[in-house]
Amino acid sequence: MTINGDRIEQEIHIEAPPEAVFRFFIDPEMHNRWIGLRATLDPRPGGVYRCIMTQTATVVGTYVDVDPPHRVVFTWGFENDPQIPPGSSTVTITLTADRHGTRVRLVHTGLPHPAIAPHHKGWAGYLAQLATVAAEPA
Repeated sequence: MTINGDRIEQEIHIEAPPEAVFRFFIDPEMHNRWIGLRATLDPRPGGVYRCIMTQTATVVGTYVDVDPPHRVVFTWGFENDPQIPPGSSTVTITLTADRHGTRVRLVHTGLPHPAIAPHHKGWAGYLAQLATVAAEPA
């Protein structure tokens, strides 16, 4: 897990195949199991990515690239937040088959400097939660 300038990079191994893990980034019900409270997702280029993270924070962006089950790219920002407005940063998820599971690589770019450390910590927690729920039996 690293921070390089405005770039957060994190990787985690998940004991599930890429096809199963990919669904957690495009299916609202599965998405809700690892991040946020409620998601509205339209996983196609230009489609909405919206996640109510907490009672007071909602992420809004759009899908940029959807390549099942290898890669998902979406923009990221918060409603009513001039520091990180909707769609102002980019999250790239790359999934690679890896020793009986999936290597998930997350790269988040375009965040303002004060938001990098909290996002770095937040993504580490969310990816750990993703690893837990994705490895559960279907």
